[in-house]
This record gives sequence, structure tokens and C-alpha cells, in this order.
Amino acid sequence: MKLFGKKKETKACCCGGNGTSQTMRNAENKKREKGIKILGSGCAKCMELEKATRTALSELQLNYEVEHITDFAEIASYGVMSTPAFVLDGEVISYGKVLTVEEVKVLLTKK
Repeated sequence: MKLFGKKKETKACCCGGNGTSQTMRNAENKKREKGIKILGSGCAKCMELEKATRTALSELQLNYEVEHITDFAEIASYGVMSTPAFVLDGEVISYGKVLTVEEVKVLLTKK
């Protein structure tokens, strides 16, 4: 242990070292898929956003498939640094907060 020496820095990848070219290609292909994706660890806020999204879809009578992505390497490929995030047709629409049903409706009708 060095008391006054420079601390050895280690650089860690956001994907935990699993960032092979195949993994990155799969993540990029997944981003191109149509539909709605909820990005997050599966915590209460993520589940609340998913519930609001499903409610908004049923009220608007839209037929979108909703997918919940919990893999942090895949979440990082979207450029999202805080969750939950709302992705519509491969584009990050909102991140870092739980949207209400009304907010989700507005976002869905803009598209």
C-alpha cells in the first residue's frame, strides 16, 4: 500500500468486459427493432414506467410490443446513463424519470 504514491487507475468497461464484437453487433441490431422498450434493472420505478406504458397503449388502442431490457451492456448501447428509460422504435425518448400515463400518451401520439 502506497501512502503518498499515485493510485493505480483501472479502467472498466460499462459492459463488464463482455464487449465482444458479436455482443456489440447484437446490441446494435436490437436497437433497430420496432416497438417499445423499457430500459432498467427491474426496480419499482422501472415496473411503474412499464405499467404506465401498457395503460397508455390500451387507452389509445395501439398494438405495440413492450419489452423490458435489464442487461446493463445493452442499456449502455443506447447511451442511457440513468434508468428507467423509454425507447420508441429504437430512439430514446425519455430517461431518468417515471413517465405518467398522460406523458406516455403524448409521446406515442407524436410518433
